[in-house]
Formats: sequence, structure tokens, C-alpha cells
Amino acid sequence: MQTKLKNIDFWILVPFILLSALGIVMVYSASSNAAQLQGLNSSIYLKRQALFVAVGFLLCAFFYFLKIDVLKRSLFTKWFLLIVLALLIVLLIRKHFNPQASINGASAWIPIGPFHIQPLELAKLALILYLAKVYSSRVLNISQQSLKQIFSQLWPPVLVGLLITGLTMFQPDLGGAAIIAAIVFLMSFASGLDIKYVVITVIFLIILFACGYFYFAEHSMHMDHSSYRVRRLMSFYHPFKLEKSGGSQLVNSYYAINNGGLWGRGLGNSIQKLGYLPEPYTDFILAIIAEELGLVGVSLVIGLLAVLIFRIVYLGFSASQIYLSLLCYGIAGFLFIQSAFNIGGVVGLLPITGVTLPFISYGGSSTLVLSICMGIVLNISVNLRQNNSLN
Repeated sequence: MQTKLKNIDFWILVPFILLSALGIVMVYSASSNAAQLQGLNSSIYLKRQALFVAVGFLLCAFFYFLKIDVLKRSLFTKWFLLIVLALLIVLLIRKHFNPQASINGASAWIPIGPFHIQPLELAKLALILYLAKVYSSRVLNISQQSLKQIFSQLWPPVLVGLLITGLTMFQPDLGGAAIIAAIVFLMSFASGLDIKYVVITVIFLIILFACGYFYFAEHSMHMDHSSYRVRRLMSFYHPFKLEKSGGSQLVNSYYAINNGGLWGRGLGNSIQKLGYLPEPYTDFILAIIAEELGLVGVSLVIGLLAVLIFRIVYLGFSASQIYLSLLCYGIAGFLFIQSAFNIGGVVGLLPITGVTLPFISYGGSSTLVLSICMGIVLNISVNLRQNNSLN
């Protein structure tokens, strides 16, 4: 234990702690007024986020001291994946039999007392662990095998990726499904899989997304909550023209960014969080950071995320075991894609998808899963250091 503590990777630990601490502060700043409007104590979201972060640190420590071989065991990986798939199916059943539980037609949470579990967040981690295990044990040998043998080895990971993507789309959560699909693509590519098989996987995913898009577009003619997603997509192109019918979030995000300027209005002094920007402590918390802490605050957040992502990619390059490399690439890809989707939505470069900003946005499931991911990469880093393969 002392050796592990002595060799801890501060390039990962420090950004993780700083982002988590900043997230607690900004969740309180962005949510206090919204909580009061909901008839709740102004510090309710602060207390919950602080609890999530505290539990997250414990989970990070647990996975840091856990032997990597435990994660690699097929039994652990398969059972974790099966539990996640079962939770995603439960969401679909719940949505079908209890439509009132949906928010704007989407059902992404399973309530447990005062908290909610979001299976999609668990699915991201389960998929990374599963693909790393499968690809590390199979892909290295496919160049010597027949097409039939290759198909028999590759259909399980492809099927799992398509299944999770499909179940996520039918919540429906197109942003989450896009992240899952991107993780499948990145890990397939990073595994050394022949590019033609990666292309085939991408074609399947594109077909799945096309079917999902046209299904929901057609469905929106008959169901008002589905048209909400269509309005959000259209407001990406014309936010000011459609401000009263779907573009208000993006318009108010622009106002917040403009109000903040270089240095910001000061912590707690946001105007847009006062009822103008819906749920400013989740998807659009970066807009509040821009308004209160300015471009300097936004640059700090993006810079810390960039340090984390590049360090994790570097760990992947340094690892001699393909399993460890794929874990790093999967986690780095997860962080990068989710950050890009959130930031792109806030500044209007991408359609609004409801994707949270890693470590910063309010949310228990996301915070806990990201903490586990940090524990895993810290574990990989210390193992590389002990083997003298990392500087």
C-alpha cells in the first residue's frame, strides 16, 4: 500500500480533485436559485453533489488498490455487463408501462429513494471493460484466421455494442447512444482490428442511427414529446428564430457566455441562472462558469480535462499489455467524446444532446462512474511505474 501511495500519478489525481472540487462549487452556485424555485433548500444539490464526490473518492481508492487481474476476469466483466443490460431493459419496460415517468419522452433514470440511477453511465464503463477484455484476447490472432473464424470471434463485441446503442436510443437518448457508438468505434480501431472490419462496424452503427432518427422523426407527428427532440435539433440551426419553441436554452447560453467576457461577473453573480437557463447545474453548467468566471474559468476547466485525457492516452501508449492500453484508450475516449458533446452543445457547434460535462455537472451516476474510471487509470499508472515503463 505504501508503494502505491508513493507512486501515485499526480498528473491524474490533481486534475481529478480540482475538477471535482470546482464541480461542487459550481453546482451550488448554479443550482441554489433553481432549488428555491422548486420549493427545496437552496443547498440541496450542493449536499448531494458533495456526497457523490465523497463516495466517488472512496470508489476511486478502492479501484486504485484493487488488483487489475480482478477487472480482467471474464466472470466479473460478463456479470457487470449483464446487470447493465438488464437495467437498460428495465428502463424500456418502465417507459412502456409508465409513460408519466418520462421527461420530454425520455426515460433514463431508475428512482431509488431520493436518488436516481442512470444505467447509461454504468453502460459506458461496462462496455469499456468488456471490449478491452474481448479485443485483448482475440484480435491479436485474427490475421492468421479464416473469415468464418474472425466472424465467430468478433460478433459478440459488435452485437453488444449495437445492443447497448439500440437500447439507449429507444429511451430515447440519441446523445448517449452516440457516445456508446463512438466508444465502440474508438476501441475497435485502437485494438489493431483490420480497418475493413472497423468500417463494417461503423456502417452498422450509421444504419442504426438513421433508422432511429427517421423513427423518432415519424413518431413526432403523433406524439408531442417526440417533437421536443425535433425542435431541439431545429433550434441548433436557427436558435434565435426558434427561441420560443426550442431555442431558448442555446440563446440563453449565448447570453451567459457574452455576459461573462474574459474574467466573468464573479462567482454567484450569474443572471442567466435566475430562471432563464433551464437546469443550469446539469447540461449547461459550463455556460454558468463562462458567465461567472469568464473565459479564464472555462479555459481552466477545458485545460484540466485536456491534461487528464492526454495523460491517460500516454498511459495507453506506455502499457505493454494490450488490455491495459485498451482500458486507457476507452476511458480517454469516453472523457473526450462526452466533453466535446457537452461543450459543443453549449457553444452551438453541436445539437443539444443532454450530455453532462465530466466531473462538473450535477449527477450521481456520472460522478461515481468517472471516479471509478480514475481509480482504474491510477491503478494502471502505478503498475507501469513499478515495472519502470512510465516516466
